Amino acid sequence: MFIAILVLFFTVLLSGFLVKLFPPDNVRWLKMALAFSGAYLFTITITHLLPDVLLSNKEPHVVGYWVLAGFFLQLILELFSHGVEHGHMHTHAHDHHTDTIPFLLLGSLFVHSFLEGSILVDRDYRDVGHMHHQGSFYSVLLGVALHHVPAAFALMSVLLSRVKNFRKALSWLLIFAVGSPLGILVSNSLLAHEAPGGMVYTALTGLVAGNFLHISTTILFETSPEHSFNRNKLIATLLGLVLALLTDFI
Repeated sequence: MFIAILVLFFTVLLSGFLVKLFPPDNVRWLKMALAFSGAYLFTITITHLLPDVLLSNKEPHVVGYWVLAGFFLQLILELFSHGVEHGHMHTHAHDHHTDTIPFLLLGSLFVHSFLEGSILVDRDYRDVGHMHHQGSFYSVLLGVALHHVPAAFALMSVLLSRVKNFRKALSWLLIFAVGSPLGILVSNSLLAHEAPGGMVYTALTGLVAGNFLHISTTILFETSPEHSFNRNKLIATLLGLVLALLTDFI
């Protein structure tokens, strides 16, 4: 559990420094990173999250309601985050708001990050059919970390466009950085003694599965500005898919 907390916190924090290496107007690498992480998230949702929660639940149809809730919750959160979690920066649109902090954006990303961390429950005893929870734990941890890299870069770019000061922007980035670690701590406290397929586990996993489905499909199927075939994006997508599938054998 503590390894997951450290990994997710420092992934966001260190990703904030990428703005020093890559200018916000050069987003080619960002698109590739998003395609890679989007394919990975989509794959682990189908092969890990949904099988785990469905096979452990006596009323699997209830899971569907939570997945729908998570999907549309993410749609609502993006009204405030403006799609930063999947690489939308809109820095130029905010240039006239210098020295103001986008609190609604930070709040929505905190909720998003908190939910992602909440499904990382360190419970080895939960056996769901042929699924091995410890393998799922690290597969999901890697997926969340990969997703947080471009999201943290995009958020840091937006913050810099607002406050014009790297240290100040980095301090506000910490709100996003602590979201998943707090989610891990809260859920491990709540779910430590809950039976497999319990209400809290079902709700959290279903919400995050819907969340992941919304984000990953938005990334993967968002039309490129030039409406042309992008070979590099296809390669990045396939690599994300393959990595997610390989985690089943690690």
